[in-house]
Amino acid sequence: MNDILCIYYSRTGHTKKAMEEIAEALGAETVKIRDAVERGGFKGALRCGLDAMRKTTQPLSHYETEQPLGKYRLVIVGTPVWAGRCSSVVRTFLKEHGRELKNAAYVVTRSSEGKFEEVYDQMDLYVPRGHRTAVSLRADSVGYSFWQEEFLRQVREFLAAKR
Repeated sequence: MNDILCIYYSRTGHTKKAMEEIAEALGAETVKIRDAVERGGFKGALRCGLDAMRKTTQPLSHYETEQPLGKYRLVIVGTPVWAGRCSSVVRTFLKEHGRELKNAAYVVTRSSEGKFEEVYDQMDLYVPRGHRTAVSLRADSVGYSFWQEEFLRQVREFLAAKR
């Protein structure tokens, strides 16, 4: 049984790739979440941006974790940035389950140069204990591997201190 959960939403595959790499490096369980909204193509991208700006949420599709969320030592939540905000799918997850997370970390993926670190604060609104560490990754950027390794180092350091 894993004591680390990597849970994420990915529309284009960038967040999925990042979260699978992180989960593999940590030996963590990986779970993808989604809602029933069509988010593919140009119209889907537009809908994503509007949902993020309006902070709208939709019910999540069924997903399963190996154990209750509160039992994990660390839950790493991955989201793409939509219109400068957390994706509405992850916002729904955090609104419904953020209080259950003992320790959270965030992985934010983005397509532009800005780091969008304010997204961490947006996510913390739903996680009363806040996050332990976070990283903002841009697929195919020069610093991607460096920042991912730095995030993994911080996670390992946190976990070692919690033993």
